Amino acid sequence: MCQFSIAFSGDAESLIKRAKQQIEQAGGSLLGDATQGSFQGQTPIGSIEGSYNVEGQKISLNITKKPFLLSCSRIEKELSAVMQ
Repeated sequence: MCQFSIAFSGDAESLIKRAKQQIEQAGGSLLGDATQGSFQGQTPIGSIEGSYNVEGQKISLNITKKPFLLSCSRIEKELSAVMQ
């Protein structure tokens, strides 16, 4: 459904650890490590699911399920903010 990549600074392990904490605090889950994995969570308008793959200082995200009213660009914007 949605595919995009986000550049990040720092190490991948810290990024994934921080993402996992934020996702779990919001009632979702993240399964994986500093190279690849999957995640799921809830938004106010429905659930979101996807996978990720880390290469160097870039994380590639593939959103496989999202609420119809939630645009890919909005998801990318929100995830970019979390990863900075």
